[in-house]
Amino acid sequence: MLNFLKRELSEFKAFAIRGNVIDMAVGIIIGAAFGKIVDSMVNDVIMPPLGWLMGKVDFANLYFTMPTKLDDLGNIPHYDSLEAAKAAGAVTINYGVFINTLISFVLVAFAVFLLIKGINKLQAAAKKEAATESAATTKTCPHCFTQIDIRATKCPNCTSELSNEQ
Repeated sequence: MLNFLKRELSEFKAFAIRGNVIDMAVGIIIGAAFGKIVDSMVNDVIMPPLGWLMGKVDFANLYFTMPTKLDDLGNIPHYDSLEAAKAAGAVTINYGVFINTLISFVLVAFAVFLLIKGINKLQAAAKKEAATESAATTKTCPHCFTQIDIRATKCPNCTSELSNEQ
């Protein structure tokens, strides 16, 4: 049993040290930090002016109370804030929080789109550069079999006339 655990542990260590796993871990950490930045941007920068323009509405405080208990008049109780409704044990549908989350998602998706678009441009440029580097720059003289410049029309070694098809 001990040998089995040692073997499994060594296989796991080899797996964890591979470059792909480390790259993935770095990506997850950076993604989590990026998500926090986007959440802060939505909650602290975008939503306050948007709420102010819409009549001083705090989107994070928009909710609908489900009719689980009624007050003395038979109405659904009203709470001043989402926190007050939660503290009272009311069942709420938090559509304002959902709007904030939806805007965060759209911003993250757009940022990822721009990132992938930039990476694709870089990869296309690298492929184009590699293709031009791999293009032939010399040709072989059919008479003396030496390597000459591809643009040559006369061999500098044997002075033979060359056609442009070679």
